[in-house]
Amino acid sequence: MSRFVEIAAHLPPVSVPITEIGRELGMDSAQLRVFHRIFGFSHVRLAPGASQADLMVAAVSALPSFPEVRHRVKYVIQARTMPTAFPYPLNPLHEACGRLGLDHAVAFTVTEHACAGGLLGVHLCGEMLATDGDPDALGLVLTGEKIFTRVAKRVPGSSINGEGTAAALVSAAEQGRDRILAYASRAYPQFHGGEEVERATAEFQQVYPEALAEILTEVAAKAGMDLADVDFILPHNVAKVSWQRLCKQLGYPADRVFLDNIPITGHCFSADGFAAYRALVDNGRLKPGQHYIMATAGLGATFAATLVRH
Repeated sequence: MSRFVEIAAHLPPVSVPITEIGRELGMDSAQLRVFHRIFGFSHVRLAPGASQADLMVAAVSALPSFPEVRHRVKYVIQARTMPTAFPYPLNPLHEACGRLGLDHAVAFTVTEHACAGGLLGVHLCGEMLATDGDPDALGLVLTGEKIFTRVAKRVPGSSINGEGTAAALVSAAEQGRDRILAYASRAYPQFHGGEEVERATAEFQQVYPEALAEILTEVAAKAGMDLADVDFILPHNVAKVSWQRLCKQLGYPADRVFLDNIPITGHCFSADGFAAYRALVDNGRLKPGQHYIMATAGLGATFAATLVRH
């Protein structure tokens, strides 16, 4: 079973109030009150002037052990929410690898899982490292994105987006502090694409709580555990009220879902769970032997969860 060797997060220093972003997007005061008072958003972190490559390099540079293990990184996976981000021949992933001294690694992106792509990347790293049989090899998963269009600044009725990024080193050997016990993923392709956006959005909102509850229960069962035995859920940063309702439905304590980053960072695409992990560890709240689930839903739609022992 693979492990997290190290996880780092980069939160850009510029904190922008959602009222400012809301005005840019044409949101009225009533909509902004909902996002602030009910959904829990207050500010997001943005990086004016920084490129996607800059943000990835910043996240990797925050990994304390990276300079010592750089030569062991065999795979680099960028989990991208936006399927198309840059015109050919620009490639921020390859640019970042060059700046980080990772030209020797196999580098590629995963898409179509949207914000669930980060957990897919971790799973793929573990599978590839286990297959190639090199106990010293590592995988590097990069999450979080540059917001390059007006549309990407928010998910209607769900979140305001930020530019925080994260990097995770993965090993398939018995090394690393966090053992990955299970991964589960389910796709609902009926919500991918299509022209009837309003109808699809309404249907997705109906399916969402049940689908998320199922993936949480499934990943715990795969690890031979009950959801009640999980100490923390590290969620994607969407409306707080949706997580509170889900906890009531599952009978899971709402105070064990880490929602502290929502008013600080906004929703940072597939980086949310990794940034939440970093905050829990840095604040001394995650203890050795405890279990946590990184859980997320990607538009399109894919639900995913990874259960880990710290």
